[in-house]
Amino acid sequence: MAKRGLRWTCCLAAMAGCGAMATTPAYGETLREALAKAYLSNPSLEAARAEQRATDESVPIARSSGLPDIKVAGTHIEFIKRSPNSFTAPERTTTIGPDLSIPLYSGGAIRNSIKAAKERVAAGQAGLRGVESSVFSQVVAAYMDVLWNEALVALSENQVDVLAVNLEATRDRFEIGDLTRTDIAQSESRLALAQSDMQNAHANLIGAREDYIRLVGNAPGNLEAPPLLPGLPNTVGEAVVIALESNPDLIAAKQSADAAGYDSEVAGAGRLPTIGAFGNYDYTDYHGTLGGAAAANLTQSERTANVGVQITIPIFQGGAPAARQRQAFARETASLEDVIATERLIIDNVRSSYSSWQASNAVIESSQAAVAAAALSLEGVKAENSIGNRSILDVLNAEQELLSARAQLVTARRNAYVAGFALLATMGRAEARDLNLDTGGVLYDPQVNYERVRGKIFDWHRDPEPEVKSVSTANVPAPDAMIASPEETGQFGPESTNDTTGD
Repeated sequence: MAKRGLRWTCCLAAMAGCGAMATTPAYGETLREALAKAYLSNPSLEAARAEQRATDESVPIARSSGLPDIKVAGTHIEFIKRSPNSFTAPERTTTIGPDLSIPLYSGGAIRNSIKAAKERVAAGQAGLRGVESSVFSQVVAAYMDVLWNEALVALSENQVDVLAVNLEATRDRFEIGDLTRTDIAQSESRLALAQSDMQNAHANLIGAREDYIRLVGNAPGNLEAPPLLPGLPNTVGEAVVIALESNPDLIAAKQSADAAGYDSEVAGAGRLPTIGAFGNYDYTDYHGTLGGAAAANLTQSERTANVGVQITIPIFQGGAPAARQRQAFARETASLEDVIATERLIIDNVRSSYSSWQASNAVIESSQAAVAAAALSLEGVKAENSIGNRSILDVLNAEQELLSARAQLVTARRNAYVAGFALLATMGRAEARDLNLDTGGVLYDPQVNYERVRGKIFDWHRDPEPEVKSVSTANVPAPDAMIASPEETGQFGPESTNDTTGD
């Protein structure tokens, strides 16, 4: 497989845990490994490859119409009642012999059918690239969703712990008459809300892990921080140009339109003459019943052979050829319009993904400033509360602002990475050959199967019985909402320095 010079830079940024705790990243499953597993065992991708192998067979099927047709026919007849006017009619006959027919001219129908089939094979190969990019985009989104939801769970659990400590401190200060029951009620209310948010975060994390299992085939475990994305464009215009040249869905649409053009030629051939050659050889055995009483004077078996050329000139077919060609023209027009529709969709997707990517990167910068400011503000509010210049409500509000800023930061990091990869996918640069995935062997090449079957003409050639290659997840345990401790894994947390740009 040719490589496009793109690579993933695997230097992982140091990841920090939620809150003020520093973490030491541990090595677990990487995004590369998740993509490699999906490449080898995702059922949607395996099904698309099988469908492409079925499309490959359309070329030898179309070519077979132009090859000689040889068959052997055998007939045995018992004459129950013979004609009284025939003195040599036999009682029974057995005839066997091969028949040969060779198409010589079909108005271009066979030739154009082969060309249409080849175009559809090429379109299918491009479509398979699109399926691969789509599956990879889903895997990346699922991977980032797990990291994102783990970070939100860590934030929510940390917030519950903080608010629980605040509530205890508020109660202690109430006991000495420093605060009122209103302060306790406010702390209890915030803690209850934080606990409900934590439950929602747990449910969302379980859902994200289920999506990961569905796409990759195994539970996520401890996921490492994602690598930098390769080959992101400098401008939206550059991205659009690359996408219009390399997007597999657009390539498939153009080749499908070419195939539809050949279909129109095939339909028009129905008005033209056809020429074919034929040959027959027959052996007939009358089983000694030919000629009745005069049988001794007759040969009781015979061999005959003939060859010839047949020409068929259509004169009137009820308008069927014209209708078929008009129908083919309409379908060709639809295919051409599909090319423009696909082109429009690609431009839309590129511009939207680029905008989302840029916006998310901007949000990351502003959120980092917001987190730093909110953390400083919280420290100040706590200090002022200790001397009586701030209320408990002020402290609770400051803690909520810090939580919101951190949640916005991890959300922006997730969105930036997913949007960046979606941009690469739309540009046609998010396939296994672009990402240099280590799949433990040679990457799947649909051209290999096409070359294997394109010239086969033996009627009894068979492939092995179909078997499932993807991995079942029936035995994968249901995930829970537990997250690893900071000492066991890195978090996609608010202090992470990871971004989405790369070489």
